[in-house]
This record gives sequence, C-alpha cells and structure tokens, in this order.
Amino acid sequence: MKSRRRWRWQHRPFALGLVLYTLLLLLLVSYMLDYGARRGRAGEEELLLLPPPPRRCPSLEEALGDWSWQEEPPPAAAAGGEGAGNGTAGGEAGPGSRAGGKRHVYLHATWRTGSSFLGELFNQHPDVFYLYEPMWHLWQALYPGDALSLQGALRDMLRSLFRCDFSVLRLYAAPPGPRDPLAPFAAPSGGKSGHNLSTASIFGWRTNKVICSAPLCPDAPWAREAVGLIDGAACERSCPPRGLRELEAECRKYPVVVIKDVRLLDLGVLLPLFRDPELDLRVVQLFRDPRAVHNSRLKAKQALLRESIQVLRSRYRAEPRALPRRQLLPPAGAAAAAAAALSGARAHQQHRAEFFLGGALEVICQAWLRDLLLARRAPAWLRARHTQLRYEDLVLEPRAQLRRLLRFADLPAPDALEDFVLNMTRGAAYSSERPFLISARDAREAIHAWRERLSREQVRQVEAACGEAMSLLAYPLSGRDGDRPDAAAARGRPSAPPNPG
Repeated sequence: MKSRRRWRWQHRPFALGLVLYTLLLLLLVSYMLDYGARRGRAGEEELLLLPPPPRRCPSLEEALGDWSWQEEPPPAAAAGGEGAGNGTAGGEAGPGSRAGGKRHVYLHATWRTGSSFLGELFNQHPDVFYLYEPMWHLWQALYPGDALSLQGALRDMLRSLFRCDFSVLRLYAAPPGPRDPLAPFAAPSGGKSGHNLSTASIFGWRTNKVICSAPLCPDAPWAREAVGLIDGAACERSCPPRGLRELEAECRKYPVVVIKDVRLLDLGVLLPLFRDPELDLRVVQLFRDPRAVHNSRLKAKQALLRESIQVLRSRYRAEPRALPRRQLLPPAGAAAAAAAALSGARAHQQHRAEFFLGGALEVICQAWLRDLLLARRAPAWLRARHTQLRYEDLVLEPRAQLRRLLRFADLPAPDALEDFVLNMTRGAAYSSERPFLISARDAREAIHAWRERLSREQVRQVEAACGEAMSLLAYPLSGRDGDRPDAAAARGRPSAPPNPG
C-alpha cells in the first residue's frame, strides 16, 4: 500500500505535465485556426481597398518568341524577293509570286470599327470574291466558348475558306437540333436537306455581289461589274439558293479572295498562314478611336452582348490565378468601389449589357496593343504583308486610302469605285436607325459623335482602359478632368499615326 502511494506521488508530475501539454496543443490549434480565418478576412478587405493593378504592356519578347516572328521568311517569299507580290503601307505592289498569283486578303477588325464599310469596298470590286464574317457561324456553334479558345479553330477555318473549300462550314453552320450522323450520306428528301448548306445562309448573301449576280443568279437585275449597293430584298426574290459546290467553283475564278471578320484577337495566330506557300496572305488591320467604338457599341449593345461575353471570358481565362480580378471599368475612385463591394451594393450602376460591353472593350484594346507591338517588331518580309488603317483616315481621305488599299491587294482602282467610296462617306445623315445596315452617311460627323453622346465618366473609363493603344495610334486623349479634347482637335482631323503601315 505504501509502495503504491509512493508510485502515484512519483508519477503525478508526469501526468500533470501531460495534461498541460494537451491543453497547450488544443489552445495552439484553436489559435491558429482563428488566426488564419482573421488573416483571410483581412486579406480580402485589403484587396478590396487596393486600387486595381495597373495594366502593363504585353511581354513583347515573350509574345515574339511564342509566334516565332524572327524566323526566316517562307521559301516562296524569299525567292520572290522581300515582300514579293505585296505592297507596303504606302508603297507600290509588285506582281504576286506565291499561290499561283492568287491573293488572299484578311480584313482584321473588331466590332463597330467600320469594318462592314471597308469590306463593302472590296465586295464592289469586280475582281474580288468577298466573304462577310464567316466565323460568325463558328462562334455561334461553340458558344459559350471564350474568344481565346476559339482562335485556333478560326485560323483553320480561314485556311480552308481562302482555298475556296467551304465544306468546313458544315461543321458549324448546320441547323440547330440533334444531328443524325448518317444524315449527310442519306438521300435528301424532296431534294432538300437541313445538312445541305446553300448560299441562302452564309456570307451575308443578300448583299454579296457574287451570289446576287450572274452566273450564280442569271435573273439578277444588275451586272457583277456594276458598282453600287445591292437591294437585299430584290436579291432574295431574284436569286434562288445555290449549293456550296457551285459557290466554290465560282470562288476559284477570282484572282483575289477577301474575308472580313471581327473575331480574331491576336495577329500572331495568323503566322502559320503567312508562312503557308499555298497562300499569299495579306492583312489589312482596321482601327478606330476607342471612344467612338464604345459609343457605337452602346447603340447596338443587345446585339453585341453575346459575343462580348465570349471576349470577356477570354480575359478571365488568361489572367494569372494568383492575381485578383480587376473590375471591368472601375468607377471614379477605388474607395467608392471598395465601399460598394463591402456593403454588398452593386459596384456599377450601369446596365448589365453596358457592363459587359465595357469590359470586352478593355480586352480588345489590350489585343490592339499586342498587335501594334508585334507589327513593329516583325521582320521586313512580314511587315510588307500587313498594313494598318484608321477608320478616320478612310472617311476623311476616301479616294487616297482606297487607292492605297487596292495597291496593297494588287488590284486596279476603277473610277466608279472611287466615286462610290466618296459618295458613301458624304451622306446626309450621321447614322442609321439600323446600325448594321450599310448606307451612305456623313462619316465626318460620325468621327466626333462620341463627344456629344458619351458622358465625361464614360470617356474617362475608355481612355483609362485603352490609353496605351490610343497613344500608339495617335488618338489624342481628353483633358485630365475627363473633359472633351480642345476645340482645335475637335474641328480638325485626328493626328496622323506615327507609323501608318
């Protein structure tokens, strides 16, 4: 009995130490969990209070390395001399030496920059086979795929279309609903099949000069060589749908194929096409004052909402996950944004569509900046096959710019086409109630219409998002307080870009 008490007395300090150690561990674990939670909440509040991270120029060296811009020119181009068969920004073009003399021109633009008007100039030329926004079908079929993920498919589609192979459209332009895998091989019922595409659903066919004139449309009331806008309703009445094979055969007759689209976000994606010996690719990149672009996009915001979301999703996909996502177009002060976020109020009081369109414009301006930097550092043989054009220059100097574009594409400049471009930019009204309708307008007024329609805050937001690209394109910024540019700039034309080619 006495020995048992002695044993308990000897081991009591050990038991007490064990209990204290266990309590210490429990307290320590509880403290660490509470500290982590408080640290996380504090970090979130700190991020909300911080101003959005500043935009930085894209990594030029990294981008050039990704697309191998410094590689040697393709053998065919090297054999024909630097820039063989291609005009520089303002120089003369020589005879083509690649792709059997056939030229392939891509009009690289974005929404509401005047690209439909630019495309219409090529549509009117008698030597041009013109395709209007064929990639629309791809984007619709793969919605809600983000714009960045669709760039490769877009490039492959371009390659097929430039070769007058329109079968690629069957992958994307098929009618909605479940597809029967055996349907393309089954005999059509009554000569019609939902899978047999025709001219009556592609390339803006109601105003396409090739589709709406002989020989594809023998009863057309106008000739292919005649310059002038086509009445879409009259074309629909006079021109029955024709199969893709007939359209492909007609495409092969033309010396120049021109494709206009607004869904390419990275000029570097086209490098494999530049190097393809079977193509003589030339790119005309169209720019416009981002403030005017934003003003025009707001007028058609419901029509542009779907694709703006696809553009915006590409930015979230490309952002480093460790960095906080910035607001699309932040309000005037970071403190106001933080207060709105912390209180659960909406950070923006704009309409939902305007919110998405503004964010998409920021992505587009960053894409412009990348393209401008890449074009400046590209080798000479590639620069000779890429030219830049500002919408403002086109409408203020329509004849001179038209001649430059046609030289670049190795095309003659008919007098009737020069008269056409002048008349289209000297209309009676600034705009149309139908924003996607091509018509004669007072384009000189359209250049500065944003000054009367955008608020000071909207102007400030666009300039904050697009300032770097605007600087390279020689678009003057407004005053520091978001006011309009000075009266002299408002009355005159925009400054000339430092490097228009």
